[in-house]
Amino acid sequence: MTAGPVPRESGPVLGLIPAKGGSTRLPRKNVLPLGGRPLMAWAAEAARASGVIDRLVVSTEDEEVAAIALDLGLDVPFRRPVELARDPAGVVDVALHALAELAAAGHEYRTLVLMTPTCPFVTAEDVRAAFELFVTRHASFLMSVSPFPHTPFAALRLDGEGFLSPCFPEYIGRKSQQMPPAVRCNGALHVLDVEAFRRERSYYAQPLVGYVMPLERSVDIDTAADLEEAELRLVKQERLR
Repeated sequence: MTAGPVPRESGPVLGLIPAKGGSTRLPRKNVLPLGGRPLMAWAAEAARASGVIDRLVVSTEDEEVAAIALDLGLDVPFRRPVELARDPAGVVDVALHALAELAAAGHEYRTLVLMTPTCPFVTAEDVRAAFELFVTRHASFLMSVSPFPHTPFAALRLDGEGFLSPCFPEYIGRKSQQMPPAVRCNGALHVLDVEAFRRERSYYAQPLVGYVMPLERSVDIDTAADLEEAELRLVKQERLR
């Protein structure tokens, strides 16, 4: 069933996929194949099918990544500086650079949707629902999150001598259902008011709205084991169809 049009109070909307060439733990992970397609293609497909993004741009410093993005029909209007593809530069720096480059070319946007290519199971429905939540809540900052598989409030600290102490002593002895619900950033989506983002230079700024995604769509590929898990998940999904 096709959903109705999303209110465009927050437009025009820029979609940005940051995809550097290098990676410490999994080399060239942004263009590694998953299900026969480069990881970048999964985020691009969800963004396009969502119907809420006016322009979808890839930020990269790498010519091979840029070529793959262009083959996928994506917009690569600039190359980011090499220093923004190395630690300690992060996604915030990359996004601010992209906004500045586009503004210098005469293109301003009111809303930014950040999508990382390493979270391939985010769907078009996730993008649309997150955007609708952002609009209806009149938000400036929205982050996709997923539940912890085990409550972090039961965590123990291990010191250098092997002794344990509770990280949250006020919850010791409580059952998990008696502890506060906790979620974590899953890295898949950020929806940001551009003016507020430029001012705060952070996507953790308050008030921060959470869009909750299930664990099965919150896989974030950072290692070879993560990629193997994602491939197995795809095989399982195909068997269930």
